[in-house]
Amino acid sequence: MYGPLFGTLGVTFSMAFAAAGAAYGTAKAGTGIAMMSMRRPDMFMKGIIPVVMAGVNAIYGLVLSVIISGRIQPGGKDYTINDGFAHCMAGLVCGLCSLGGGYAVGDSGYDGVIALSQQPKMFIGMILIQAFASVLGLYGLIVGLTLMAG
Repeated sequence: MYGPLFGTLGVTFSMAFAAAGAAYGTAKAGTGIAMMSMRRPDMFMKGIIPVVMAGVNAIYGLVLSVIISGRIQPGGKDYTINDGFAHCMAGLVCGLCSLGGGYAVGDSGYDGVIALSQQPKMFIGMILIQAFASVLGLYGLIVGLTLMAG
């Protein structure tokens, strides 16, 4: 009876937290790009990378939300409370990891594009920092999928 409720909460947690992280990361990195563009408008396209990396976190939440919602069977006897709890926790893990990844990408992207406008040699370092910050959401997706499989 309560299994589908918890499964639906997992869908909600996954999508809401992942989207919040992506929104924060996009806004924060976008502010840095605006500041960088005043100094170096020629480097605008290099500075857009943190915004793209922040948006990827929402995709992780969307993927898990679609998978969980495809497995929810309201009114079915095959969808137990244990399935609901597993899906709820999977969504929570993925959502919170993506939220943290979005914050990390946004803050490091803001500072990275400002540094990039002052020193163009910082580009590779900025990309590496963005990759390692963004991978937090991917780890959450992997753990969420593992929780669903068990």
